[in-house]
Amino acid sequence: MKADQYDVQYQEQFQEHIDKVQEALETENLEEFRTEFLEIHPYDQAVFFQQQEAENRAQIYTYLSPEEMSEILINIDLDDVVEFFEEMDPRYAAMIFSEMPVDDAVDILNELDKEKVVSYLTIMDKESADDIKQLLHYEEKTAGSIMTTEYVVLFENQTVAETMNQLKKEAPDAETIYYLFVLDDVKHLVGVLSIRDLIIADHDTQIKEIMSTKVVAVSVAKDQEDVAQMFRDYDFLALPVVDFQDHLLGIITVDDILDVMEEEASEDYSKLAAMSNTDIKDDTAIRSARKRLPWLVILLFLGMLTATLIASFEETLEQVAILAAFIPLIGGTAGNSGTQALAVSVRGMATGEFEHTGKWKLLGREALTGLINGVFCGIILAAIIFIWQGSIYLGILLGLSIMGSLLVATLAGALIPMIMNRLHIDPAVASGPFITTINDLISTLIYFGMATAFMSYLI
Repeated sequence: MKADQYDVQYQEQFQEHIDKVQEALETENLEEFRTEFLEIHPYDQAVFFQQQEAENRAQIYTYLSPEEMSEILINIDLDDVVEFFEEMDPRYAAMIFSEMPVDDAVDILNELDKEKVVSYLTIMDKESADDIKQLLHYEEKTAGSIMTTEYVVLFENQTVAETMNQLKKEAPDAETIYYLFVLDDVKHLVGVLSIRDLIIADHDTQIKEIMSTKVVAVSVAKDQEDVAQMFRDYDFLALPVVDFQDHLLGIITVDDILDVMEEEASEDYSKLAAMSNTDIKDDTAIRSARKRLPWLVILLFLGMLTATLIASFEETLEQVAILAAFIPLIGGTAGNSGTQALAVSVRGMATGEFEHTGKWKLLGREALTGLINGVFCGIILAAIIFIWQGSIYLGILLGLSIMGSLLVATLAGALIPMIMNRLHIDPAVASGPFITTINDLISTLIYFGMATAFMSYLI
């Protein structure tokens, strides 16, 4: 059977399964609902749950245990999951938090009102509440805020046999056991051990004989974006978090880093569109307008500078009116080139690429790229204008203008984020609209400056 045929067959079988779950829910058949529903993957359970009306969701809460419900909720986006806790019975919600991985529970609680958080912590069992409180006080978007305290701790003097017995007891409650972190007698992080190395070692071997002492760890206060960069560079599945004395405080797992990467990418994309921190789903029209308006006002004033500049060349336009037709072409092409360079520059800073290639090398490459693109576009445009208008000088003017504009625009797109980064301003704030408006101003100045120089040949 071909892969696409198998996929179609699987989707049909899956849909039949979902239909049975839906039918069991609507007919209030508890036993059949649990049998069918718990057979599907937690992600698919989450998708099904989100598609239900509030009345059906209330019924699902009575059909599933807090532990089963927690598996569903951790597979739902943070922005969406908060509303479901609002509609639950507080005691049921508190029990769900107790069953969740601590880091996931903390992420959700950070989105709730402080009064509700206190209420849930009061209802929760003491052990779970203490674990959550331990992470809640860490600053958002730091390693401490995304780590989990559910991990297995080994000591260097343990034997492999003792460790295997320990794992059988503790592994079910740990978030991951692919990496096992080793402490000394005073609880300093001294080594790391893979589950593979543990399995193939002799039972009477001590952990310190098979562990690796080359441990990469992060400070509890380290920015989550920097932590994500470390995961990307080293291909980690888990990373230990330590305090300033190298005491192990928790671990960060790769599934949480994937969420961080998505969050950071979404935030940077919003900034590139000049809409920092705009939440499309939750914001009202007034709130969205309030967030976007400052940028639009700044861009409006920059646009007025461009308009003023064009007005200052009114005499030039009166003598050669055809020049006005090419203003959008010059400005638009320069803006596009600047935005391309901006994307390269911002990405280079976000991924740490500059540490390897160097900023001056990037600027040199972008300048050469702008020059090459400018030469090619200039030649093409000059030829088109000559054929269309029959004027070699107008063609040369436009060719040189677009060549100069692309060179300067590409350099500006690469350089402005670097300057902002040097001034400790988020480089993503050097947004596409901002670069485009700046390049409109520059390209207009180049275009009309050269037009004035060519005036005797154009009249």
